[in-house]
Amino acid sequence: MKGTYLGELEELILLTVGILYPDAYTVAVMDEIEKQTGRSLNISAVHTVLTRLEDKGFLKSKMSDPTDERGGRRKRIFLLTAAGKRSLEESNELRNQLFNQIPKVAFQFKLS
Repeated sequence: MKGTYLGELEELILLTVGILYPDAYTVAVMDEIEKQTGRSLNISAVHTVLTRLEDKGFLKSKMSDPTDERGGRRKRIFLLTAAGKRSLEESNELRNQLFNQIPKVAFQFKLS
């Protein structure tokens, strides 16, 4: 398995694959990210990150059955692995630990 560090886009795509279970394919992931975040991504960027996450062992993929709507073509469906779930949990835990260490006074802003 390649390195386990998750970049921001990798984490976003990994979360989105989980949200779309069991129908996470490249275009669906791209569309869901735009819907959820307003962030427009290039399809090749999404595909590249999905492939990288699969190489890291955080995702696995399988081919769907052919569909009439796609002219008999199949989709590559992505699924979280146990390592992907663990990576998301660790990332979430770290973010929460760091956030909880910010003194409340740091969030008290005065309008001037």
